[in-house]
Amino acid sequence: MKIGITCYPTYGGSGVVATELGLELAARGHEVHFISYAPPIRLNNSSQNVHFHEVEVTTYPLFDHPPYALALAVKMQEVAEAADLDLLHVHYAIPHSVSALLARAMAAPRRLPFITTLHGTDITLVGADRSYLPITKFSIEQSDGATAVSNYLKQKTVTEFEIRRPIEVIPNFVNCDTYHRVENPALRAEWAPDGEPILMHLSNFRPVKRVTDVVEIFALAREKMPAKLVLIGDGPERGAAEYLVRKKKLTHDVHFLGKQDRVMDKLGMADLFLLPSDLESFGLAALEAMACEVPVIATNVGGLPEVVTHGVDGFLVPPRDVAAAAGHALELLADRDHLREMGKKARENAFWNYCSSKIIPRYEDYYRRVLQSANAARA
Repeated sequence: MKIGITCYPTYGGSGVVATELGLELAARGHEVHFISYAPPIRLNNSSQNVHFHEVEVTTYPLFDHPPYALALAVKMQEVAEAADLDLLHVHYAIPHSVSALLARAMAAPRRLPFITTLHGTDITLVGADRSYLPITKFSIEQSDGATAVSNYLKQKTVTEFEIRRPIEVIPNFVNCDTYHRVENPALRAEWAPDGEPILMHLSNFRPVKRVTDVVEIFALAREKMPAKLVLIGDGPERGAAEYLVRKKKLTHDVHFLGKQDRVMDKLGMADLFLLPSDLESFGLAALEAMACEVPVIATNVGGLPEVVTHGVDGFLVPPRDVAAAAGHALELLADRDHLREMGKKARENAFWNYCSSKIIPRYEDYYRRVLQSANAARA
């Protein structure tokens, strides 16, 4: 198939999933065309089946804000015609599904079906805003196919937007051949020279991720035993986290790595992964850690209970309950055998339920069903 993929090229779950999906599809012989204003953060153009098309937005004094959605629609239609795309697959509803809807209309009488994948804040935050709710609802309803990354998000969408069209749940995934535990004593020694246990967090440091809670959890654990904290990512809450680290005199115990392209090389160095978010529609970072045999301590919100099994491959605590999270961390770090057992269970969960080898065929099957329906409608 020839597939056009649009996502935000930023350091966040939706962009990561869309990029990894495109790369996996290309590896399986499909022709993939990324259409966005910049190359996605994890895009590797080494495959001859992967192409990138930049959306250029012209600015005029008349416009307070460049009309990206319109420029994107034009580029989608142009790429679809030039590359003879079979379909468009847009990630994050606003404004991508609206642009795809316009591109489909411009392509007429040629049929250009599009699929919208819902990732989280496009529904729970942006789409739920009264300014965007009607157009978000309309674009989802008008999609030729719609998927959500978790059962939680599907139910949230159906309830909040009163969506009538079917929404298929296809969860996020991880390449289990790439994400696995590899021992690297030299790298661990850089962060924990005396063999201290390592706690880790990975995110885009938005307020919803509660990075300061990560520091609070670590501080409570650090009072009881030596440990190190590694923070991967960057974003608006980094300054607050750095201030809290200095305030609690933990500067020598906390490492800020910033954005990293190959997070799989770092995650396997962790003993525990912390994800105390106020909300996660899935929790991709948790899954990536679990594939590397790292137990996860996360909040019991959104789609996280679908990924982490409490007491088996991690622990779930109420949002902002840093004491409970620290308690579970200390419990595991004090019992290394139990810690490793949970890590192996985490890997098993990721392997059997979320490996790309199992999830990508579900997308391929869904593409074929959408194309069959589109062709039947045209006939």
